[in-house]
Amino acid sequence: MRAVVLLALCAAPAAGQEAPSFDPAATVACLEAEGGRDCAGRAARACMEGEGGQTTLGMNKCFAAERDLWDARLNDAYRSGMDRFTPVGAEALREMQRKWIAFRDAACDFEAVRYDGGTLAGTVRLQCQMELTADQALRLDASLAEGG
Repeated sequence: MRAVVLLALCAAPAAGQEAPSFDPAATVACLEAEGGRDCAGRAARACMEGEGGQTTLGMNKCFAAERDLWDARLNDAYRSGMDRFTPVGAEALREMQRKWIAFRDAACDFEAVRYDGGTLAGTVRLQCQMELTADQALRLDASLAEGG
């Protein structure tokens, strides 16, 4: 996360610069080849290397797009778990996920508050959300693969 902060400190929005283009391919290819936590952030980094990705707004769009990619994967795993578990297990999964969302939001708010409302606060919050959502998606996928 520190590397992104340093990049953002050096980045200044350029007038007329295009919005970055997000392509999930880097993260998807990693998941298909290796799987695991190292895949988180690959598509966002590729997005930030493209046109418009070095600005704070560009970084925000890249992190938000990859967070949404992981969120979709997490939601797929959640639905799969809800379909597979007994009513007691499904209720436990629902409660765990609700508490996890509250944890993620609080943890990422904490990360952002260190930037005292500056322009990097939003970028740090989005990066945190992307990373924690990826972790949770992978954790739930692994749990379901082990049989619940």
